[in-house]
Amino acid sequence: MPPDTQPSETPPNFWGHMPEEEYYSSQGVRRTESYFDTPNGKIFTQSFLPLDCENVKASVFMTHGYGSDTGWLFQKICINFATWGYAVFAADLLGHGRSDGLRCYLGDMEKVAATSLSFFLHVRRSETYKHLPAFLFGESMGGAATMLMYFQSEPNAWTGLIFSAPLFVMPENMKPSKVHLFMFGLLFGVADTWAMMPDNKMVGKAIKDPEKLKIIATNPRRYTGKPRVGTMRELARVCQYIQDNFGKVTTPFLTVHGTSDGVTCPTSSKLLYEKAASEDKSLKIYEGMYHSLIQGEPDENADLVLRDMREWIDERVEKYGSKNPLN
Repeated sequence: MPPDTQPSETPPNFWGHMPEEEYYSSQGVRRTESYFDTPNGKIFTQSFLPLDCENVKASVFMTHGYGSDTGWLFQKICINFATWGYAVFAADLLGHGRSDGLRCYLGDMEKVAATSLSFFLHVRRSETYKHLPAFLFGESMGGAATMLMYFQSEPNAWTGLIFSAPLFVMPENMKPSKVHLFMFGLLFGVADTWAMMPDNKMVGKAIKDPEKLKIIATNPRRYTGKPRVGTMRELARVCQYIQDNFGKVTTPFLTVHGTSDGVTCPTSSKLLYEKAASEDKSLKIYEGMYHSLIQGEPDENADLVLRDMREWIDERVEKYGSKNPLN
């Protein structure tokens, strides 16, 4: 077969074949990866630091959404924050990406959140970062995990919270059937890990830009199976738990959502804004945008969301930066 007719090789990274170190350097960041041991297993972690590490403004700890991981396109969020002068740390949730655990099984979200939180606090409390402001960032289902991390943390642990299209309210088309859960429940937990729940093909409803959808679909670590019984049961429980505890949120936060989000309800962000006790709270609703506001929208839309996030976090560092570092 002539060389020009051979099938093209799938690139090892979303940006193509450029060596990793060269790519990250071209983006203005220094990236590292490692594994962090926890009582629940090893989790895969990454850091994204500005090339000028002498003037880091704060640390940001990021959590991805359902079926995703901290690699592939999610790291574009991490890279952007790092280029703004922030030290960014991210961890693949248990059961996701390169972390331990059954793929996309979230039977105990409190444990899943606590596992990532153990790494985040390990960094947060380190000599390098304990004197700096610190923020939690959660996207989609990672927003629910991030909120659980916040509830599990000491009051002075975090300067602020950032949510991108968070899952706090289960859309009707995502709610697990009570009949299904009852029938599987008769098996006394045996079916909890079964990938048997209806699949609503969420990726197509999350990504507006067709070229970015193609790139996301090639992520070799993306979970493409049906949702597991215990995962859907637990997500429904956690959403209700978070709604019942919105009033306990007192930390400054920004939450953003698109009106055409086909995966999580904009109601999630609106209810948090209405019910949270925080004195400093911000809500941004973007007309016509889909679920994946940064990785999946056309560049001009993604840039608008990123500008709003940058403005918000820069202002909070300026306003609260010296008020709640860990002693």
